[in-house]
Amino acid sequence: MTFGHKHILGMDQFSADDITRILDTADSFKEISTREIKKVPTLRGKTIINIFFEASTRTRASFEIAEKRLSADTLNISASTSALVKGETLEDTARNLEAMHPDIIVIRHGHSGAPHYLAERCNFSVVNAGDGAHEHPSQALLDLMTIREKKGTIGGLTVAIVGDIAHSRVARSNIIALNTMGARVRLAGPRTLLPTGAERLGAEIHTDMQSALEGADVVMMLRIQQERQGRTLLPSTREYSRFFGLNPNNLQLAKDDAIVMHPGPMNRGVEIASSVADGDRNVILDQVENGVAVRMALLYLISGGDKLAE
Repeated sequence: MTFGHKHILGMDQFSADDITRILDTADSFKEISTREIKKVPTLRGKTIINIFFEASTRTRASFEIAEKRLSADTLNISASTSALVKGETLEDTARNLEAMHPDIIVIRHGHSGAPHYLAERCNFSVVNAGDGAHEHPSQALLDLMTIREKKGTIGGLTVAIVGDIAHSRVARSNIIALNTMGARVRLAGPRTLLPTGAERLGAEIHTDMQSALEGADVVMMLRIQQERQGRTLLPSTREYSRFFGLNPNNLQLAKDDAIVMHPGPMNRGVEIASSVADGDRNVILDQVENGVAVRMALLYLISGGDKLAE
């Protein structure tokens, strides 16, 4: 059975079966990263261009490593070194790149919908590596992979997502993905950092952290995204940390075997205490490791690799 998706734009395009297939494929690729020679010829001859208009460490490195481990030819472009600084439009940039016949473009952009815009106008496959405050599908998928690894399942779990929900594309993608897989999602944060209408996405809203953490199987912390806030929405980070920072005391409200997640970058001492970030419940580096496998799976599936394997 073929994958059926040309682009990776958002989690709402996937069914539970699609997500399971992506995670199962990622499981099969994860072993490659432990080999002495970490490379397979799966995407040999494919050309992938990474265009990042926003700062990134984990996502950009993860995609590039995933591409190289699949033997694809890769090119990295940043906004500061592109013709966009000379006034060229995103569409003209994409059209010029399209004339060079790439197979896939991985894009991170500050404007919501930018990957969708390209997907509607160009022939190559588009992978959304984060668009504004909209979505970050590959992050949600690596989070699901980590949860499934550590908890054995996703359906039926209670997942508390705490922090700047309103400006978080990670939160939005995870809400959609977790609901699709049958988990119960709780959102917690100050009222100024909670999105209006989040209930329509299928999440419980909590304005106090304690009720959200009570009996949770998974605790996912998010940083305050000050770069996306047009005005100050908090009195101070110190006060925020007091009421919405994860520490050893309030973590006890979650289940004894609850895991702690964070998409990074972390602001230690603000949304998460160092003792928790480095504690035995954290799976943050597992998320990073699984990010490579998930992105290998996504690139493989939209390249038609599953057809070749049949």
